[in-house]
Amino acid sequence: MKKIFSIAIVSFFSFFLLFSTVYTATLGDAVNKVKTTGGTAGVAEENVANVVGTFINLALSMVGLIFLVLMIYAGYLWMTARGDEGQVEKAMEIIKTSIIGLIIIMSAYAINAFVLFRFLPQ
Repeated sequence: MKKIFSIAIVSFFSFFLLFSTVYTATLGDAVNKVKTTGGTAGVAEENVANVVGTFINLALSMVGLIFLVLMIYAGYLWMTARGDEGQVEKAMEIIKTSIIGLIIIMSAYAINAFVLFRFLPQ
């Protein structure tokens, strides 16, 4: 087993060493081609802050969607409980934990925004 494992590791690194010289020789050309293609397609370069901001907005949208789905599910459970206290308690617990989760996420976003805008140079 040890012999097979060592052969696999040697083969893996040999493969990358074999092709690394070809890859590094054409990397600059590949970057130029990608920039040319992106410019032709109308895609402009963006700085890291814009990309991170877009990602955070996307993540917050997903959190909002998850919150909405959980609230609808909890409301459905509550409305279809028909006097079952266990189902009502389950629905109330889902609502409580969803709201607490949303508050934590929004607080983290507010702290992040404060730190970024306060301490990073504009």
